[in-house]
This record gives sequence, structure tokens and C-alpha cells, in this order.
Amino acid sequence: MRRLFGTDGIRGIANEYPMTPSMAVRLGQAVAYHFRHDHRRTRILVGKDTRLSGYMFEAALAAGINSMGADVMYVGPLPTPGIAFLTNSMRADAGIVISASHNPFMDNGIKIFAADGFKLPDAVELELESLILGEGADDRLSQALRSENIGRARRYDDAQGRYIVFLKNAFPRDLTLDGLKIVVDCANGAAYRVAPAVLEELGAEVIVLGNSPNGTNINLNCGSQHSNFAAAKVLETGADLGITLDGDADRVILIDDKGQLVDGDHILALCGLELKRKGELPHDTVVATVMSNFGLELALKRGGVKLERTQVGDRYVVERMREGGFALGGEQSGHIIFLDHASTGDGMVAALQVLSVLKQRDRALSELTRVMEALPQRLININVRATPPLEELEGVQKAIADVEARLGDTGRVLVRYSGTQKKARVMVEGVDTQITDTCAHEIADAMERAIGVLPP
Repeated sequence: MRRLFGTDGIRGIANEYPMTPSMAVRLGQAVAYHFRHDHRRTRILVGKDTRLSGYMFEAALAAGINSMGADVMYVGPLPTPGIAFLTNSMRADAGIVISASHNPFMDNGIKIFAADGFKLPDAVELELESLILGEGADDRLSQALRSENIGRARRYDDAQGRYIVFLKNAFPRDLTLDGLKIVVDCANGAAYRVAPAVLEELGAEVIVLGNSPNGTNINLNCGSQHSNFAAAKVLETGADLGITLDGDADRVILIDDKGQLVDGDHILALCGLELKRKGELPHDTVVATVMSNFGLELALKRGGVKLERTQVGDRYVVERMREGGFALGGEQSGHIIFLDHASTGDGMVAALQVLSVLKQRDRALSELTRVMEALPQRLININVRATPPLEELEGVQKAIADVEARLGDTGRVLVRYSGTQKKARVMVEGVDTQITDTCAHEIADAMERAIGVLPP
């Protein structure tokens, strides 16, 4: 059982367990211990977003790492994918990101990358947990502490420039963004300097929102969680499109020239079919999660592209991509992974890939996204008293089977428990809104009869 790590690192309210300075010191020690080298000094890269509590956790992690004789490489506020890139590029033994992504400022989190820039597998996260909380953990770590062997910390002021060059290299060298007017909303987060700089250096006229972080305004009425503000600015200024990032810029939601939101599913459809057209889509396959709209599957199928699905979480998408030799995957929420360019979801890499298609095809984004039509979707969350295996609930299984028979190949059903709360989630997609809603409620009612519910 996991006690610290969730689907994307450790996360919680700053100064409340598990996101406390003392836990961060302990985690820093565990990371340095796990990734240690016997014949040279271990180097751990540490970056963060713009949350006020980032200063506190940065210092605490460094204290733990240094106490183990490992060195810290500070790179300051940078997008999560930038930390992944720099961890590999700068030959660090591991990289740590201090960020709670799209959450409000009072939250924070810690994500860890291996030396190759990929997120840690479950087995390594469990090993880190055992070094922090397991029986005998104090003895294991204390044996490695030496008064004569204390690490150093150094700040790298050129880290931002290195990542900007990396992003520009993800855009075709024979193209520019000349003639395009782009709104970019940086969510007052980690990309507040990087994102506008990349777009401007590639030639675009850039209108910037959410680039004045003060430690408490990250994701506050801005960024990919509140794309309506960028959409209004696109219409007001006559921009060609908008790019909205979240606090750590690993996800992106685009705005087309008509002010309509373009989510991760539409980006996957657009880019997947374009890569297929060019003969550059390995195995003619795109990877997404069980939450992606059925309309994505239909759009790709019409273009001769297969869709593979994984459990929720971009790291599971990446794992399947690496296993199958696939190049494109992502989530509806805007985590888009182009493995030929990056080892994790990167909002700016995804935006630049869409911009390259727009420039090459010389068409507006609103035209390009017509390749996919999202099907009506109904999601019902149920507060449950217990979480018995779904396959043991005969009434629920019968309701699911009846709905699937009614929908045929024009829709789908997904019933699962939440990984973090005592909730059951019922999702139904189909071509008709009323039928989809009715089917979802039939399954939800069966769930309530089977296991009971708690008040909201």
C-alpha cells in the first residue's frame, strides 16, 4: 500500500502532513541514498514552480540531500518538463520538482525524475517510502551519514536559457511563427518567462497573461484551469489562437481562433492524424487513458490509427508508449507526450507541434480541429460507503451490460473507483445526450442500491 506517493508524486497542503519540511528533509535523504554512487559524488537537480512554499521545500530537500553527501543543483522556477529535460541534459542522477501542478497555491507537491528524465516506476517510489517510513529506515539512513561527507549546493542561472533552446529545437527549423498573433496564459506559474520568450524568438506577436507571479496567485483565475480569460482575449485582440498552461506547464489547453477550447483529446486527434499522413506515427498508434472521449477513438479509427488506453495518469501513458515503441500519447486534461521530443508531458512542446501543423497546412486551428467531434459524456460521482470489487456486484454488472448493449459500437461505459477518495465514478458516452444521461443514471442507481452511499 502506498502511504506517500500518489499518481503524480507526493501532494498535499503545505505545512500539513505529508507536505511538511521535516518530511521533505527525509525525502531528500532517501533520494540521495537511493541514487547514490560509490565512486563519485551524487548530484540531484532541484527545481520548483512559483508557490510561496517552494522556498521552504527547496531548502528542506537540499538539507536532506546534502546531509547524505550528495550535491544539489538549484535551477529555480522552471516547468516540470524543463526539470525532466535538464536532469538528463546536465547528467544529474535524479531530478526533483517542487510543484502541485494545477492546484491552488496553498498546496504543494514533490515529483521525482530518474537520470533519464522519466518519472519513477512504482517499485522505486515504494523503495523511497520504505526508506522514509519503513521498519529499520532510521538505521539504514543513519549509517550513510558522515560528518566529513556533506554535500554542496550550487545555483545554475543559465538553466532557463537551456530549456528555451530545447523548446525551440522541438519546432521545425524551416518554419517560423511570423505573422501569427498568439495569446499565452502562463498561470502565474513556472513558465511565466520561458513560454513568452520561446514564442517571441520564433517570430510570433505575443500577448501575455498570467506572467506576474507573487507566490500566492498561481492558477488563480488564470491558466488552463480558467481558459475562459484567454479565450476572451483571443476574441478581443483577433489572435490566431491561445495557449493556456497550468502552474507547472506540463499540460496545455488551446483556444482556437473562434474562442473555442481545444482539449488534449483534440490535440491528440489533430497531431496523430497529421503524423499518420506523413508516415511518422510508429505502429499507427496513439496512447490515451480510459478518460479520453470516445470521439477521439472514432476520429483516429477513420484515419487508420489505433487507440490504446491506460489507467488514469500520464506516467502510465508514458510507460505504455515506451513498452510499445509509440511516439504520441496523452490525456484529455492536456498532458500530451511527444516521446521524440520529451520524456514527459510538456505543454509548450505540445503547443509548438500544433503550431507547426497550423503553419504547414496554412489553416486556422478551428478548421484543423474538425477532425474530431467529442461525443456527449455524462460523469456521475457517487460517495460510497465501501469499495468492493465491481465484478462482485451483480446488479451493477447487469446494468452495465444492458447499457453497453443499448449503445452498441456508438458509445462506451466506464465505471471505476477513485484512487484518492471514497467515490465511484460512472461515465457514459454516446451519440445522443439524453440517452447518455439516462444510461449513466441507471448504472449509478444500481451502484447506490448495491453498496449504499454517503451524503455529499
